[in-house]
Amino acid sequence: MTQHQPILTHMTKRTLTWILLALATVAMGHSQSATQVLDRAVAAIDHAGGITATYTITTSQGNSHGTFAMSGDRFRMLSSEMKSWFDGHDMWSYSVATDEVNITTPTAHDLQMANPLLVARGFKQGCTVTKAKKQAPGMHTLVLVPKQATGDVKGVTLDIGRDDYRLHTVVFVLNTGGTVAIKLTDYKTGVSLPASTFVFDKSQVPAGTQVVDLR
Repeated sequence: MTQHQPILTHMTKRTLTWILLALATVAMGHSQSATQVLDRAVAAIDHAGGITATYTITTSQGNSHGTFAMSGDRFRMLSSEMKSWFDGHDMWSYSVATDEVNITTPTAHDLQMANPLLVARGFKQGCTVTKAKKQAPGMHTLVLVPKQATGDVKGVTLDIGRDDYRLHTVVFVLNTGGTVAIKLTDYKTGVSLPASTFVFDKSQVPAGTQVVDLR
């Protein structure tokens, strides 16, 4: 039996080495900082090409469902209550409540509130980013708190996929105590979206709707 001892010892050392490497890899995956996770989520958005998704917005007033499309900085959101087109400079917004289309040149903050995918990119600079105490299953759950008071938003919670770093849910916590939750489903990347996708389409609003230029 003595002559086999060196072989067994070698095999044991090699096995232990692989186990230690595997554990180190797992540890590195779990030790990602909140900022690193957010950086990877932003990179996933920036390299996704054309994006389409279905969204659900939940507030104390109820739910709203619609479709979302984005390419670069341009986006379009369509629902039965609200429709928005942003061509990279100007935004057309239609609301059933006002029954008119407003044309504006939105600020960066306006865009972050209007486009759920811009939250990860835009709020990263001005917020303290930490991991939530309770992590959603299969997600990196991050909490973003503005370093300085910004409008009505007290904080933002993001659910980011552990495997694909895709943004699944955005929850705005308002200073009033209320929340606005946006959930993205049917998420597709690499979609070909012509420039006309992000320009106001009058066929999407009732005929004769007033267009008000607020630029």
